[in-house]
Amino acid sequence: NRKLEGRIIKVVKRYKDHYAGVFQKSQKYGFVIPDGDNMVYDFFIPQEYFNKAKDGDKVVVEILEWREKSKNPVAKIVEVLGKPGDNDVEMKSILVNNSFPLHFPEKVQNEARNIPKTISQKEIAPRRDFRDVVTFTIDPADAKDFDDALSIEFREDGTYQVGVHIADVSHYVKPDSLIDKEAFDRGTSIYLVDRTIPMLPEELSNSLCSLEPNKDRLCFSVVFDMDGQANVLHTWFGKTVIHSDKRYNYEEVQAIIEGKNDTFAKEIKKFDELAKILRKERYNNGAIDFGSTEVKFELDENGKPIEVKVFVAQDSNKLIEEFMLLANKKVAEHIKSFKRTPADKLKPFVYRVHDKPNESKLQQFSEFISKMGYKLNLKNKKTISNSLNNLFEEIEGKGEQNMIETIAVRTMSKAIYSTKNIGHYGLAFSDYTHFTSPIRRYPDLMVHRLLELYMKNKNAKVDKELLEEKCMHCSEMERRATDAERESIKLKQMEFMSDKIGKEFTGLISGVS
Repeated sequence: NRKLEGRIIKVVKRYKDHYAGVFQKSQKYGFVIPDGDNMVYDFFIPQEYFNKAKDGDKVVVEILEWREKSKNPVAKIVEVLGKPGDNDVEMKSILVNNSFPLHFPEKVQNEARNIPKTISQKEIAPRRDFRDVVTFTIDPADAKDFDDALSIEFREDGTYQVGVHIADVSHYVKPDSLIDKEAFDRGTSIYLVDRTIPMLPEELSNSLCSLEPNKDRLCFSVVFDMDGQANVLHTWFGKTVIHSDKRYNYEEVQAIIEGKNDTFAKEIKKFDELAKILRKERYNNGAIDFGSTEVKFELDENGKPIEVKVFVAQDSNKLIEEFMLLANKKVAEHIKSFKRTPADKLKPFVYRVHDKPNESKLQQFSEFISKMGYKLNLKNKKTISNSLNNLFEEIEGKGEQNMIETIAVRTMSKAIYSTKNIGHYGLAFSDYTHFTSPIRRYPDLMVHRLLELYMKNKNAKVDKELLEEKCMHCSEMERRATDAERESIKLKQMEFMSDKIGKEFTGLISGVS
């Protein structure tokens, strides 16, 4: 069983042409030593391309040429970042090395500034009006953009009308506009330890499209009629106008769930109750609970970490998650209703898919944990997910928890965007998409546009191949954003430990290769 061999005959296009590194200056030329180990050659910089950089500066270079026989690519310095070790300089280097831009082009910013700041009556008239319904947002305390809001109405017959209201980004960002092209190139917002690099200019992400309290905002909404058992009796999709009554953070909502008094305590407790039913039902259907722990830092004014905390999801986080999952699932299911006949093909659409895990990887994982006294039942999808959930419960708080959870995640496939709907294994949904975060994820913006298009015209034609290409690009940008985020966390972890050399600590094994 000989593996196929090949040889590279031509480089058609470089994966990236901008790198961050440290400048070493001579009289007539210089070299830039790139960060990281994915670029093994230094860049040769002719004198005319020094761009006022000083010896020892951290800089951004752009490759000019890389001849076949020459070892070092010739490059020019396009930006001087500053001194290595400075927080701002290092964060910018991480962005450059993961192919994300440091600035919005001036033309894109101008286009954003020229978008009207007020909402006309003409725009509100055709929309369903939710301004008098109790509505609020729940986000992290440091959030700048609010994609989603929840509303609830208590009905006399004991049912509830629950609205999941998502910023109507597609109303402001038109296909092929400069803002749209820039957002597509970026694919996603990036959340580094100390900053957010938004996908959209701040005029949109932090203002016009952000569902701020006490302001009229345009939304694309999914509205559910639900009974007390969280059964969805009816779903409505459409454009709306809302007026958020309050902006909550997760800690405030958690306190209300635990009994603190508040103006909207009744509403929040009902949401929590319904979310817990939805969550239980998901696990009964075979969803897997990957208990993820996140590292959060408290930084001083120079960006130096002074405290590290582990963030654990509480009921308030899970409340929002359940209603976002429900909205995403219902939008994906709704696409089936646009078929004229049962024999028709499904309309081209963007799904969030998650393939089943590779059997041999699962087998390996099962053998590995059996050495520590844990068991997995690999008989079928249901037994796998049940025994994984039991395993996560069993290891809760134990020394091996972090390691086992990390390896479990690596055993699974990665979720991606695709026009091929193979379902979402981890969530146990046969139809799933991303609809709820169009401020920070480009695929959600595509989903908004497709849904609106099909609602207006069932026979609308969409190029599936082009859509698949866009999905692949967005999956790739999501992967790069994750890499950048992880790098920024590692940097801060190392900085946090750098003044503790010589001290002793208790540690845990966090991964095994």
